[in-house]
Amino acid sequence: MKTYDLIVIGAGPGGYEAAFEAADLGMKTALIEKEAPGGTCLNHGCIPTKSLLHAAELARSISEAGLFGVSADNVTADWNRMQERKREVVLQLRKGIEATAKRKKVDLIQGTGTLLPGKTVSVRTEAGEELLQAEYILLATGSRPVVPPIPGADLPGVVTSDELLEAERKPDRLVIIGGGVIGVEFASLFAALGTAVTVIEAMPQLLPNLDKEIAQSLKMLLKKRGVAVYTGARVLEIRRKEDGSLTCVYEADGTAEAEADCVLVSVGRRPYTDGLFAEGARPETERGRILVDEHGETSLPGVYAVGDVTGGIMLAHAASAAGKNAARHMAGKPDCADTRFIPSCVYTEPEIACVGMTLEQAKAAGIAADSRKALMTANGKTVLSGGERGYIRVVFEPGSGKLLGAQMMCERATDMVSGFTQALSAGLTVEELARVIRPHPTFSEAITEALR
Repeated sequence: MKTYDLIVIGAGPGGYEAAFEAADLGMKTALIEKEAPGGTCLNHGCIPTKSLLHAAELARSISEAGLFGVSADNVTADWNRMQERKREVVLQLRKGIEATAKRKKVDLIQGTGTLLPGKTVSVRTEAGEELLQAEYILLATGSRPVVPPIPGADLPGVVTSDELLEAERKPDRLVIIGGGVIGVEFASLFAALGTAVTVIEAMPQLLPNLDKEIAQSLKMLLKKRGVAVYTGARVLEIRRKEDGSLTCVYEADGTAEAEADCVLVSVGRRPYTDGLFAEGARPETERGRILVDEHGETSLPGVYAVGDVTGGIMLAHAASAAGKNAARHMAGKPDCADTRFIPSCVYTEPEIACVGMTLEQAKAAGIAADSRKALMTANGKTVLSGGERGYIRVVFEPGSGKLLGAQMMCERATDMVSGFTQALSAGLTVEELARVIRPHPTFSEAITEALR
């Protein structure tokens, strides 16, 4: 039986970052993955989605180039080439993970890992079964899409994001059930490619967990781009017609129908633990998620879990930070990442990024709060580049001026939000942030305007 200091099950962002951090700290580490390194983020989520989004936004930008005096005729988007490019990107990044594992002397094992009692792991590979043992175990098996019990949800043509990302052809009509982050990103993607898109969201607003004004602005922008958006709407059933197309029956102000070639179900994800635990080796769980303490340790001493499998914030960068911190805790080292403030990003156009509290959340928590906002319509870089409507808002304590949060809907929001995240971690005030000189003309100038 091979022995290690650490065995990681799951080579997504939480798993491979933990393995690499442990290796840097001198721990002999094995990293087990049943599919391809990179997990959902690299292979079925963040990277392939953003690759396709980038191509679609390029096509839309080129088609609108006449606004800037640039002529472009016969602009087309080749779905097959977009898919090829997506696969090239994924493969390049996957090879990067494999090369890093080799360089750091992490044993990357392709197989299915199952936790046994006594911090032992059974790994089933094509060659058979192998038993490994370690002082520490880290579970980072991620999540999978939720498919609600809607009549007709099992019909051909009804897919999750995993299947839609691998579609051989672009649908002409797409109905999206769920207006969360995944739903609105796919709506932006396919609307830019000319697909007739309908979004049906059960909650009163799109992006239910984000700022209401952002949700309202996004709804207006999507409608401007031809997307039909229905909020406060409940899907009743999905029917298949004789010609093979689909009908999505939903209830909003009465019963209505939306026709589609494809229906995307994007109502959330749930922790993936199938086959992960042998009898006598299951840590404490709650509604499918593995319960952990502030260090990521489960109810089984020496067994940790990070990322989507623990529920909570299901974001790649949150999993990476938790994985690194868990590895450092095993090695008796202090945390390297402040996980109190996790930025959320939505890659629509314009981008959306938020961190910390909204004004409503602060007041609901009993915290005295105020906010300031700068409109992007007054920002020079936004105007000259033909940017859409948007804004930057900062939330702060009125007495001390301490920053509580920030919400952004503008170009490059997902890059600029890191400055606010750092400020929250350092406990800075809006006055301290406003003292920074930001270059002109840039999108970031609007941050100064919002702070003042």
